[in-house]
Amino acid sequence: MKFIDEARIFVKGGDGGHGCVSFRREKYVPRGGPNGGDGGRGGNVVFRSDSGLFTLLDFKYRRHFDGGRGEHGRGKDQYGHAGDDVVIRVPVGTAVTEEETGRVIASFEKPDEEVVIAQGGRGGRGNMHFATSTKQAPRDAEDGTPGEARWVILELKLLADVGLIGFPNAGKSTLLASVSAAKPKIADYPFTTKTPVLGVVSFKDKSFTVADLPGLIEGASEGVGLGIRFLKHIEKTRVFLHLIDLSDPTHPDAKAAYKAIRKELETYSEDFLEKPEMIVFTKTDLPDVKDKLKDARKAFQKMKKKIFTISAATHEGISELITEVAKLALDKTARIF
Repeated sequence: MKFIDEARIFVKGGDGGHGCVSFRREKYVPRGGPNGGDGGRGGNVVFRSDSGLFTLLDFKYRRHFDGGRGEHGRGKDQYGHAGDDVVIRVPVGTAVTEEETGRVIASFEKPDEEVVIAQGGRGGRGNMHFATSTKQAPRDAEDGTPGEARWVILELKLLADVGLIGFPNAGKSTLLASVSAAKPKIADYPFTTKTPVLGVVSFKDKSFTVADLPGLIEGASEGVGLGIRFLKHIEKTRVFLHLIDLSDPTHPDAKAAYKAIRKELETYSEDFLEKPEMIVFTKTDLPDVKDKLKDARKAFQKMKKKIFTISAATHEGISELITEVAKLALDKTARIF
């Protein structure tokens, strides 16, 4: 399934039906009064969050959504039927923004939430509403009003408990594949992961979600590389696992690599620095990584960071890491180290 996290669509509520001009025409009722009914309201465009959806792919193929038009009023005091509502399903984590004003109309963070995005028009009143003591045969009726119409931007942000962050090829996809049923693409070159992948990790009788997110590079907060397309997906992530590959020739200094990522997070949002975080040295089955571990540990111990060493290939340290991660991911009062 292709992951699409942005879409632009047009939504329009249905127009209201027109009111009717009509008079009683019955035998033995020579002066029948007005009996034109009201038009029906137009149908709304409603967004509903669906926990079974994980992408905005459907909106790539359909961009216009219209509520049903209200029926016109009829004689004999008959009101027109309301237009049908159109219900659009979106993934949990979707934010809806009005394109013209930039105003956030809705943000869906739980399943089965509903918000009217485009209101249907009001039905017009029939002529029976315009009768007075001096105007007993009015020929006035109202037209229905148009439904609301607007272009909106849909933006999907992952709602994961744990976010895997770090430079490209740090081992994030391999870790996710080893602890969940997710199947991210894994290869030995940068930017293997170009879109977020969500996995569910079972821990005892509970579970939590882990997001494998595209690798950061310096300048990401300003749009370099995958840039903001990555950073927006960790806004609601509760816990960070910061993966560092000591065998990475492009970032031989582990402490400098860590600070570079933290700088990008801070530039995008200072709130990121307040999230609980664990430092994870990966690929510890490699000989050159084992040689560097001692010095790397010393550097981070001075920073008072909690450190884990793992090898997703041999599963060394995975169980201990998941146990500690679960404590934070499942504890809503977890504090930063």
